[in-house]
Amino acid sequence: MPLNADGDLGYGSVAAGSGPGLAGNMGGAENVPLLMPEPQPERYSWKPLSKDELELIAGSAGWRKFRTRLVLLFWLTWVIMLGAAIAIIVQSPRPVAPPLHWWEKELFYRLRPALLMDTQQGAIGGFEVMRERLPYLKSLEVGAVILEGVIPKTISASNLTEVSHNLGSMPQFQKLIAESNREGIKILLDLCDLEVINDKESENSTEGLSDSSGYIQYSLKYWLEQGISGFGICDTDAAYSEKTMEVWRALLQEYSEKDNERILVVRETSDSFVVANALGGGVNGSLVQLTVRSLLPPSAHPLPVPEVAHALEESLQARHTHWASWTVGGPVLPELQRIIMVLLMTLPGTPVVSDGEEVSPAQNTTVNAIGDEIYIQDEGKKWRSAIALFQSLSRTRSREEALLFGEFSFLPFNASSSSANPPLAFLRSWGCVHFLVLLNLGSEPHSLSPNWAPRLPEGGVFVTSTRMDRLGSVSLETLVMKPQEGIVIKLFESGSFS
Repeated sequence: MPLNADGDLGYGSVAAGSGPGLAGNMGGAENVPLLMPEPQPERYSWKPLSKDELELIAGSAGWRKFRTRLVLLFWLTWVIMLGAAIAIIVQSPRPVAPPLHWWEKELFYRLRPALLMDTQQGAIGGFEVMRERLPYLKSLEVGAVILEGVIPKTISASNLTEVSHNLGSMPQFQKLIAESNREGIKILLDLCDLEVINDKESENSTEGLSDSSGYIQYSLKYWLEQGISGFGICDTDAAYSEKTMEVWRALLQEYSEKDNERILVVRETSDSFVVANALGGGVNGSLVQLTVRSLLPPSAHPLPVPEVAHALEESLQARHTHWASWTVGGPVLPELQRIIMVLLMTLPGTPVVSDGEEVSPAQNTTVNAIGDEIYIQDEGKKWRSAIALFQSLSRTRSREEALLFGEFSFLPFNASSSSANPPLAFLRSWGCVHFLVLLNLGSEPHSLSPNWAPRLPEGGVFVTSTRMDRLGSVSLETLVMKPQEGIVIKLFESGSFS
């Protein structure tokens, strides 16, 4: 690089010879360039935004638009998911509930007012005691009461509009009908075994409207006008014939209204228990709304456990073409009474309970009728538990579709079971809800085998039990049934049962 010896000294130059080390080498001045270091780039380090900077950026127009669009996107996604879920639920196939008549939904209660009369106060008649008992029947979810003995058995055809004077007066009976209707309880008259109903001459009349038959029809119209919801007869009555039932049905339809249809109930009393349960009555089923069958065969004394188990199994396996209706029938051993009640209230069809089978309401007592005598026993806590069981069963039946009209599947146990009396079990199903009913009539505990019903859900929740001591969830694999115990379990998972 050339040196400027004569020029002016500038920035970045030094004068030659100005220093002692250069004086002897050069006689003049020259410019010498200085070597400057190149500037290094600054290293970037992240620093969080200060509060003021953050507030400034958050309030900017760009960020406000971003937040608005994000919120709109969230709600739009949520609405789309909700609509998809609703569409899946609406389009998914589910069973359609069949329309039921009132007599198919209600619990029937058979009662003899004469047994309610206070023998120590003769002024109180059976109708008045019955009227005071209406709130109790309502608490049991009773929807219809069949009154027995209101009309004397030996009464003539011309007096069928009169009531037994031992029970009270006609105005008292009319008041009972009016108050029961206000409570939502329908009243039916039992005409079973009335001599005038069994008059063969009136049944053989070609007109069907002459002599005593005409009086009978006039009397039926009279009671229907008073608010009676129907009548009950026995299958052994002479009136239980095709011709008579057609005339009576037309009469009942004449007084029927929407939600207040008048009905005819036939009680099977035939000694041929198995045949009656398998084949039904001899009259066309369409002429009769309810045919009440017994779970147990008629007997003068309680049957032993093996015979009871056999009779119940036959009832469970019987097939019926018409709507079924059940009553206990014969006498029951005390240790089996609650189990039979669990079965009666969970079977398909309409249950008909006789007075005393659910435990009497007054002062925690139970009524046991033997012949024409009544023995009242104060059982305290034990009988309060029986009332609680009955109320639990009746309320569950009235609220659960599976128990009202669900499918019925009998679940047999292995015949080679070591137990002398293997339990009875069946399933009531509707949609994805299933009720498993287990009945252990034996005197030994029984556990469920894992291979007994492999397609059943493994768990569920207790609905009720005969001892009223089971609550919460349950696993079928660990369940052990106690002796003489009935259990109702609600299962939620769906499955196929046949």
